[in-house]
Amino acid sequence: MVTSAYRAAYAVAGALPGPFVDRAAALLGMAAMPVTPGRRFLCERNMRRALPADATDLDVRRAVRRAYASYGRYWAESFRLPSLSEAALEAGMAYTGFEHVVDAVATGTGPILVVPHLGGWEWGGFWMTRLEQFPATTVVEAIEPPSLFEFFVAFRESLGMHVIPLGPSAGTEVVRGIRRADVVPLLSDRDIEGTGVEVEFFGERTTLPAGPATLALRTGARLLPAAFYFQGPGHHVVVEPPVLAERGGRLRSDVQRITQDLAHALEGLIRRAPEQWHLMQPNWPSDHDAMAARSGSPG
Repeated sequence: MVTSAYRAAYAVAGALPGPFVDRAAALLGMAAMPVTPGRRFLCERNMRRALPADATDLDVRRAVRRAYASYGRYWAESFRLPSLSEAALEAGMAYTGFEHVVDAVATGTGPILVVPHLGGWEWGGFWMTRLEQFPATTVVEAIEPPSLFEFFVAFRESLGMHVIPLGPSAGTEVVRGIRRADVVPLLSDRDIEGTGVEVEFFGERTTLPAGPATLALRTGARLLPAAFYFQGPGHHVVVEPPVLAERGGRLRSDVQRITQDLAHALEGLIRRAPEQWHLMQPNWPSDHDAMAARSGSPG
């Protein structure tokens, strides 16, 4: 049933006028707030982390509403992508620092785009593969049911991406992509597997994926923090200069140091538009504690 719902949304989004779909999706996103109290609670915690220190409770509530609306827009735009013309894809597109991607690809070693769950990252990936003609390899989390996961893999491959399921062989496959000079966007603001390295992120200790730093040390790939923002009715791609990835000691220590540098870079990208941050899962140990206290559970 879940897979059918996504297929239906995909069909509707591609058939209706874009502005209508975007407005409807934003409203539906905000309508989801009352029925997703756990996600709303975590979204509020993340807005408090990313907003300025003097943000009021009202500022936080407004940011949460905008984050839900932004997430609705993300889905609507993503489902429209395969039906878009190149002119529509390019319309309203601005970019800053994209020369870092061009320069990296020219070396023959694909760069790693270190990306947060922010704005329209699917749009940015499609724009790179279709208009800029840069092949892309990415890793995705396996989700249930399998039919839904297969739907999303097929959807992203229809956008021109080579999709690798997260798992033991993912690293080897990504290395092959880097050596083909593919651009490798990796969502890096959440440690899905729980096997990352400890860093400070928004003033709290947590873990973030070790993959980007490890891959960069192994292949020489450039690490480029990047974000794909919504900007009015259009989009703004921001690619920052490479984060230095060099060996300096033990591998684990080097990976931790580089990942900490990436965490600071991600903080800066997120703080530019915190209301576009679509991270609504527990991401810090304190999140689990707060959720347990909220539900009245022990521990």
